[in-house]
Amino acid sequence: MRHAMKIAAAIALLAVLTAAGCRKSQPPAPTGGGATGQPAGGGESIAAKKTYTIAVIPKGTSHVFWQFVHAGAAKAEAELSNADAKISIKWQGPATEGDFSVQSQIVTDMVSRKVDAIVLAPLDDKALVPAVEAAAKANIPVIIFDSDIQCDKYVSFVATDNLKGGMNAGEALAGLLGGKGKVALVMYAPGSASTTHRENGFREALKKYPDIKLVDEQYGLQTVELAKGKVEDMLSKNPDLDGIFACNESTAVGAVQALKSLNKAGKIKMVGFDATPALQTALTEKSLDALVAQHPFKMGYEAVKAAVEHLNGKKVEKRIDTGVYVITRENLAKPEIQEAVSPDIKKYLK
Repeated sequence: MRHAMKIAAAIALLAVLTAAGCRKSQPPAPTGGGATGQPAGGGESIAAKKTYTIAVIPKGTSHVFWQFVHAGAAKAEAELSNADAKISIKWQGPATEGDFSVQSQIVTDMVSRKVDAIVLAPLDDKALVPAVEAAAKANIPVIIFDSDIQCDKYVSFVATDNLKGGMNAGEALAGLLGGKGKVALVMYAPGSASTTHRENGFREALKKYPDIKLVDEQYGLQTVELAKGKVEDMLSKNPDLDGIFACNESTAVGAVQALKSLNKAGKIKMVGFDATPALQTALTEKSLDALVAQHPFKMGYEAVKAAVEHLNGKKVEKRIDTGVYVITRENLAKPEIQEAVSPDIKKYLK
């Protein structure tokens, strides 16, 4: 009897151990491929897709130039998103150019939101330094574009060679005047590094022409209306003026309007900077004679691309030159010029 009971107990224990061993060898129940990051039915885990949020902060949002930049940034957002990472740009800037405090606050807000990178066109080369340094301290990489800044806490500077652009403007105006005459310079605003370089380049080019006299210089400031008034004042003080160079979109449009208002369009030689639709129309109508143009669409694209490549651990050049062009009525229709000055922004800004 005792022997039989021992056999029965042994058999029961063996059954328990066998069952436990079977349960241990079974794979875990599938959890699905959702929040756990595992595919249905188990298997190797799949890393969650990254999203890079990149703040793009222009000097302003009202001028056509910045719309071109925005379209280029949007193209980069679409093209550089892939199976590994989604690119999301946050476009935000002051409504009008000139408000350093608003732009600085936007940078500060983006730092507090912990965006992955900041792409910035500084309104002032000194006033925006603390904001850029704060971003760097928070380990948020900064790409500077369009206009330089007086610190080195950035990954790359994406812009036109503005000194060269200003020199090109001086050469173009000298050619239009046959190397002699009285000229005026319509500057933009103090502290704007990009336009300061253009102004310096223009003055440098004129040194080659002793018979050209720079007789007046004034800041046109941030709006077309202000620039128009400044140029009207210059023309009234200098009735024998032969030529004008206006160093950005707003000053150039203002200068054209001033020339028209005083019935001097086409009589005084004029070179403008940037090639927005309004300035292209002025060129074809002979209200001005030449334009020095940037490639703002390319600038927006390359700046966002530099940010993405840096985030992906790739080497990015410290200086990326996006090109400069001298545009006349004779070459305006060329495809390479139209690509720079008339991009299809509706395709990217929906």
